[in-house]
Amino acid sequence: MENRKYQIGTAENERFLRDIQDDLLAFGRRFPSPGGSSWYLGDDGTPWREKNRETYVTCRMAHVYSLGALLGFEGSEDLVDAALRGLTGELRDSVNGGWYTGLTSGNAPLEDKLCYVHAFVILAASSAKLIGRPGADALLREALEVYDRYFWDEEAGLSRDTWDRTFTKLSDYRGLNANMHSVEAFLAVADVAGDETYRRRAGRIIDRVLGWAAENNWRLPEHFTRDWVPDLECNRERLDDPFKPYGETPGHGIEWSRLIVQWALSTYPGDAEKAKPYIEKAEALYSRAVADGWNSDGAPGIVYTTDWAGKPIVHDRMHWTLAEAIDTSSVLYRMTGKPVYADDYAAFMRYLDEAVLDHVHGSWYHQLDRNNRVSGTVWPGKMDVYHALQATLIPRYGANTSIAVAVRG
Repeated sequence: MENRKYQIGTAENERFLRDIQDDLLAFGRRFPSPGGSSWYLGDDGTPWREKNRETYVTCRMAHVYSLGALLGFEGSEDLVDAALRGLTGELRDSVNGGWYTGLTSGNAPLEDKLCYVHAFVILAASSAKLIGRPGADALLREALEVYDRYFWDEEAGLSRDTWDRTFTKLSDYRGLNANMHSVEAFLAVADVAGDETYRRRAGRIIDRVLGWAAENNWRLPEHFTRDWVPDLECNRERLDDPFKPYGETPGHGIEWSRLIVQWALSTYPGDAEKAKPYIEKAEALYSRAVADGWNSDGAPGIVYTTDWAGKPIVHDRMHWTLAEAIDTSSVLYRMTGKPVYADDYAAFMRYLDEAVLDHVHGSWYHQLDRNNRVSGTVWPGKMDVYHALQATLIPRYGANTSIAVAVRG
């Protein structure tokens, strides 16, 4: 019989998740640099000061410790304020508007303005606003104004990806990763600020994504031309790119599945018939991604990428894919009651405990190779705790709202 601490809904699993939650919050608390931007955390949580201080990581940590404040973790408010200081100070481009991608160890701004980054600024500001931190409301207003001006494409119903630093030249590249985190941010804004414009936008993105998925045997194209034509050969020469790898990324199919369920439940509360088609499509996305990615090369874990027939390409296991698998299997089980999702959840939790949790230094190993040995070719160290912390919370709370609002409730 499966260990009860891996079984969804048991008291043992609740305790297991809470223990991991507390460990993660303790692990990440050394993130703030003097200016507020987030240090890159090393294997034991010690800052790696020679690494770039990324804006999206700072945003994630603001979100994480907003959750920490809601959970009663001591010192969380001060850590949120530190991250907000970075987002309103050294990471903000006061000349051209918006936010730098990050800063080098020598404090030089990184080039380009990324939709991915600006979506995370919205998420961070929304979570900080929810717990009433000073400056969060103004930060959210500015983040939405910048996003709406430069990144949202009303005609396409999707988000643009990359500008130069001065917002004068727009890249031809379009991608789903930025759109996925835009959906996450839009749902948070709708839940926290009550602006349903952003929930409707999330729905427009989701409808386009599901159309592409259905046309491609539920394997999501990741990369597109400026006219939103899928570019299935993009980055064939850079197979393990951390943000734009070639081929299918099963972890993203799993993550999209959860966000689609959240959107459907929050858009059609109490109307199961309208939500049902979206739930069924979310199940199809999840099932394809798990079939392609989980244990697909003879060893436990979810491979990073596959080709368009589902054959593994990059066999390394990234911690965020497991976190999303835990989240989504729990959400689908609670929505449908199907035993397969409870079984998947238990298998993912066992793998977490046996391979991905660092029981010595804390947090989760961010990258394992195909033999489940710690690796660092793409994600050395333990940069942040965003995906991992959410994986301790989403299985315990409702699926119809953003996680910060769910925790507060």
